[in-house]
Amino acid sequence: GAGNDYVYVDCTKEMLPNPGAISEYVSHRRFGIGSDGLICVCKSDVADFKMRMFNADRSEGKMCGNGVRCVAKFVHDKGLTDKTTITLETLSGVKEIEMVVENGEVVGAKVDMGKPVFRATEIPMNCDHYIFVDQAIVLNDNHDDVTKEKVFYNGTAISMGNPHFVTFVDDVDSLNLEELGPQFEHHKLFPEGVNTEFVQVLDKNTVKFRVWERGSGETWACGTGACASAAAMVLRGICPRNVPIEVSLLGGVLAITVDNGDNVRMTG
Repeated sequence: GAGNDYVYVDCTKEMLPNPGAISEYVSHRRFGIGSDGLICVCKSDVADFKMRMFNADRSEGKMCGNGVRCVAKFVHDKGLTDKTTITLETLSGVKEIEMVVENGEVVGAKVDMGKPVFRATEIPMNCDHYIFVDQAIVLNDNHDDVTKEKVFYNGTAISMGNPHFVTFVDDVDSLNLEELGPQFEHHKLFPEGVNTEFVQVLDKNTVKFRVWERGSGETWACGTGACASAAAMVLRGICPRNVPIEVSLLGGVLAITVDNGDNVRMTG
């Protein structure tokens, strides 16, 4: 989905043993199949299906926006359902997905991603702020090494079922994410790690970004990251509500709308 690639397995009859280890194995782009992780499509007691998603480093993720869209395509195109709107159980709640079907094949999907969470303790963050909006994070904050200059990045912390830090930059293409990404991912402010979105605003309805995902590194897209970015821009008055915001990722474009009730919808 928009270049966010996962290996999908039909687990409606039987769950994979040790899925974290399998994810690490199949995700390797030299010795495995090559992917951002593994997604198991399972039976659910509360929805049409259940998604379990594992990162390339074995860890289980709570949510994956592009993964959710691809689950819809998987279950429809593989004949596991004839519905064009399904509910999907995830670790961050039940999501509803509307499919766009052409000639019997799913070519697009719209997901109600729910409301963003701004409360710092629920993201979670180790800080005294109630919310962390346009606040500075300090990199190279190592008191033992006086040769390294501290670097400050202002940003907004948000949960879309998983933790995100959205920071705005002038030129997203020039960033060295291999160096920057891990410093955010393992920052002491985020006890469970964090996905980091580096966002360049082109105009009030268009942005482009790159993303460093915890457990997977730089990926070509991140649906929850696109939603977190849109929520941060609306909160700060950069972009309007009820108007699709085009988020351009390395792998494609997602349209994100934030309504008056803060509900976030993603189409791609």
